[in-house]
Formats: sequence, structure tokens, C-alpha cells
Amino acid sequence: MLLSGIFPPITTPFYPDGNVYYKKLEANVERYSRTPVAGMVVLGSTGEAILLSDDERRQVLKTARAAAANHKVLIAGTGIESANETLRLTDYAAELGYDVAMVRTPHYYKGQMKPPNMLAFYRFVADRSPLPVIIYNFPQATGYDMPADLVIELANHPNIVGIKESSGDVEKARKIVEGTWHVKRSATVTETFDAVTARMVKSASEGGGAGGELVPVAALARTAKPSSSAISVAGSLKTRQKEVGFQVLVGAAHKLEASLHAGAVGAILAFAVAAPTACYEVYAAWKEGDFDLARLKQERVGKAAERVVSGLSIPGAKYAMDLNGYYGGPVRLPLLALTAELKTEVEQLMADIRN
Repeated sequence: MLLSGIFPPITTPFYPDGNVYYKKLEANVERYSRTPVAGMVVLGSTGEAILLSDDERRQVLKTARAAAANHKVLIAGTGIESANETLRLTDYAAELGYDVAMVRTPHYYKGQMKPPNMLAFYRFVADRSPLPVIIYNFPQATGYDMPADLVIELANHPNIVGIKESSGDVEKARKIVEGTWHVKRSATVTETFDAVTARMVKSASEGGGAGGELVPVAALARTAKPSSSAISVAGSLKTRQKEVGFQVLVGAAHKLEASLHAGAVGAILAFAVAAPTACYEVYAAWKEGDFDLARLKQERVGKAAERVVSGLSIPGAKYAMDLNGYYGGPVRLPLLALTAELKTEVEQLMADIRN
């Protein structure tokens, strides 16, 4: 499973009375689908997933899945404190056609979250998950910071394909990358090396006309020749294999360029919910080897990203979305809307970042 690129962890829209505004969710997802992002994360921290009921989480997953373009990778945030409940939501996401499960670190019983507990939790989930799993480490919210050595050990599990490392520690990201060099896996990609998932293969097969045969992505990976020039065909979709390792995605937009230089393959960025193209431009310039341009693009978004997301959190991100034509709207209690003074600050920070 290829996870390169920029992924906005989409917000959950609400009516003023606090109910989920599903029509606005559809509209946001459809618009993200027209941007150059690699895919979307549904039910991440920015999606206020922890404040939703189980029924709401399921309906949000269903609504976003139906509205997303087929060529975008869909990551479902399925982490819940209980391993069993995590698997229950992961199974549902798989039934809907999601591509990857993002599982945050359990954290409520912090004193018990020792390495053996974390190893047991993630191995239990990964052993049984129908989807490839990425670890989600977000110590600013959970109060628990998964050590790099523990991540490196979990990277050996065949169904744990990466991590969203949101600590903002670039050196830690570098340590994880360097410690997982030995992990070698094959991912199915398009002829132009974009991600291919089982859902995309199914869609191409169904729309590929007579004779289109559904070829599971796992089967393609097993049967393809080692050479990246070997082409397989599923319906109208031509695929090849690309070697990937354990994939590190970061979560701090104001450190994106530095993280890419440290070995990250992409990012899941809350700032991308308001400025997906601006975040993508940093990644694209770095990917093309134009490091001077990447630095300039990073400077353009750095201050706004740090203040709007790291400083003002979800209320700041949602207001920035409103400014850029997405529906941010209200947050759910206990979060509170920005004051007029803070809204003015966000407006000034976002003045030159319109997308």
C-alpha cells in the first residue's frame, strides 16, 4: 500500500445545534477529491471523532466513502481504547471499501501503557484487521508518546505499513525511518506510480467493459515480477509494482519540508483541510528535487499552519476552512468557537493562502 503524498484529515461538519451536517460533509469531500491530495483521512483527531457517537462515526464513514473520488486513498480512523472495539469499527470501514485503518495509541490508562501493552494491542489489531494498519501517535492530545524503538519493532509486522507521527519531532521521524530501512515490501501502483488499492481495482474492473476481471491488489503484489516495468491489467487499470518500506507520515505542516528531508514519504496535515493545495505544493517541489522552491513554499504556510492548527486547534482549522470556501462551521462542545479577535488573526494569517 503506497501512502506517499498529502492527506487532509477531514473535519466533521455540524449544524449550529450540534447535529452532524452530512450534506456539507459530502460537499467538502467532493471538493477535496478535485485537489491534488493523495487521499483523505476520515475520523481523525481533526474530525472530532472522539466526540462522536458510534452511530455517527459509522454514518460519517459511510457518507465520506460515497462522496470520495475512486482514485483517492481513503484512510479510516478506527482507533478506540478497546482493541475489540477498534476491530469492530475497522471491520465496518473495510465493508464500506476503505483502504487503510489508522489506529491511534490507546492512552486512557497511561500508567499501564508500557511497551508490552502497546505491542500486544497493535499486534492483536493488525493480526485480525482486514485492512493494512498505520499507527497514529499524537502525544499532544493523548499524553502518550510512543517511543521510536517500539515503532521500529512494530514495523516488522506484515500488516502494519506505516505511522502517522504527529509529535512534531523531526529527529524522531528520522530515527524511525533509519530504524526501519530493513523493511521491504511491494506496493501496487499505477503506471505513473500513484497508489492503487483493492477498491480502485474493483472500480476499474467493473467499468472496464467486457472481460474485466477483478484482481485483488494482494494477488497482484504476489504474482508480479520484481521489475517495476512488469505491467498487470485489471479492467481498464494498468498497474505495476513499487518497492516501499515502512512508511512515515508526519502531522506538523510547519515542519513538512524538514520532515520530508528526514525521510517521511508524506503527511496527514490538519492545515490541509483549509489549504490542501498549498500543502501539496511543498511536497511536490520537494518530490521534484527543487529544494529551494520547497523551502519557499514551506515559508509561505509555516507561520499560519503553526498558529492556526497547533495554536488554535480545530476551531482555528474550521474557521480557516470557512475562509477558503470549504464548510468548517461550528465545533462540538467542549470545544468553543473562536472569539472575534482570534477570527481576525486567522483572517490575517490566511490572507495569502487561498485554495
